[in-house]
Amino acid sequence: MAESIWKTSEIAATGPLAGVRVLDMSSVVMGPLATLMLADMGADVIKVENRGGSHSGDMMRYAGSSPTGDLGPIFMALNRNKKAVTIDGRDELGKAQLETLLKDADVFFHNVRMAGMARLGLDYESVKAINPGIIYIHCCGYGAEGPYAKRQAYDDLVQAASGWADLYAKRSGGDPSYTPSLVADKTVGLFATTATLAALVHKERTGHGQFVSVPMFECFTFFNMVENLYGQTFPGDGKFGYTRSMNPRRRPYPTKDGFIAIVPYVDRQWERFFEIGGRPGVFQDPRFSTYEERTRHTGDLYAIIEEVAATKTTDEWVELLDKEDIPAMRFNRIEDVPSDPHLAATGFFMDAHAPHIGDYRTLRHPIAFAGSPVNQRLAPQCVGAQNHELPGAAND
Repeated sequence: MAESIWKTSEIAATGPLAGVRVLDMSSVVMGPLATLMLADMGADVIKVENRGGSHSGDMMRYAGSSPTGDLGPIFMALNRNKKAVTIDGRDELGKAQLETLLKDADVFFHNVRMAGMARLGLDYESVKAINPGIIYIHCCGYGAEGPYAKRQAYDDLVQAASGWADLYAKRSGGDPSYTPSLVADKTVGLFATTATLAALVHKERTGHGQFVSVPMFECFTFFNMVENLYGQTFPGDGKFGYTRSMNPRRRPYPTKDGFIAIVPYVDRQWERFFEIGGRPGVFQDPRFSTYEERTRHTGDLYAIIEEVAATKTTDEWVELLDKEDIPAMRFNRIEDVPSDPHLAATGFFMDAHAPHIGDYRTLRHPIAFAGSPVNQRLAPQCVGAQNHELPGAAND
C-alpha cells in the first residue's frame, strides 16, 4: 500500500516538484507553511499527525470554528495538497508504518525537538539507516551550538529575542510590541522551504542526502538585521535601525477622504511629486536633493509628504501619480483586500468546494511557473483521512 499513499490525488501534479516525496511531521504554522509551498509546487506530501484523544492531530486544526470541527481556518490555509494520516510512533505498527514511508521518501520534515524524535527512533542517524539518501529537515528553535538549544521557541518569543519587537519601541518611544501577525513563524517557514529546495538540488547533483537544521531564532534575526544592523555594519558608534523604515511617519498618509501610500524613489519622481503637490521648491532643499541626504533627513521629508498628501482625495492622488509613474497604492483595510481590483482580476481569492467541507475560500499560489504551473489537487483533509491507505491498515 505504500506506493498508493504516495500518489497525492487523482489529479496529477503539474508543478516543478512533481514526483518529490515529503514525509511531513510538522505542525502549527512554520513547518506547515514550508510544506505547503512544496506541496503546491507539486511534491507528494504526507502529513503525519499524532493519534489519540479527542483532539488528534495538529493543534492548529482546532484554532477557529469550522464545519467539520477539525479543519480550522488557519489549518485550511496551510494544508491543502497534503494527505493526512495519524500514526502512533510509539507502537510497533506505527513504527513499521513510518519506516515503510521513510524508505520511499525524498524528504523527512519536522519541527519537533530532537530529544523527542530520538525517543521515537527518528533522529537523523536512525532515519538515515532506513533511507541513506534522505534529506532530513529539522526546523528547530535555536541552533544546536548555543545555550538556548534545548529551549522551546514560539513566534512571540522569537519576535522579542530577535530585536523585532524593539523596533516598535524605538520608532514610537513607547513600549515594545509584537507584530499583529505570525511573522516569525511564516518567515522562517519560507527559509525552510528554501533550505529544502537547495538540499534537493544538492542531492540531484551528488546523489547524497543530508541533515539540514533551520533554527528559528537565527533565521528570523537574520531577516530582521538585513537592514537594521545598519549603522553597526562598520566600526564606530552607529545606531541600529534603518532610518527610513524606523521613522514614525513611515505610514499611509491621510488624504482628504482616506489614506494612501506614496513612495517616490528616484530623483525625477521626487521632483515631479512636489511639483504636483504644489511645493516645487522642496526638491531643491539640500536636505532632499540626493538619495544620501534624503536618507539622513527622512523625518523631515515624510512630514512634508504628509502635508502634501492631505491636499487631495485618494482618487485624485491615484490618478495623478499613475500618470506620472510615481509609485503609489491605495490604502486597503483588511476587509477591502478580497475586493481589490488587481487581486480580483488575477483570481487570487478562490472559491472552492469539497464534499467533506462544503464551500470555502482559499488563496491562489502566488508564484507562476510558465513551464510547470502549480495546481490545487487536494483539499485540506480531515484527521486521518488517508489512514486506510497506510501499510498494515486493517483493510490491506
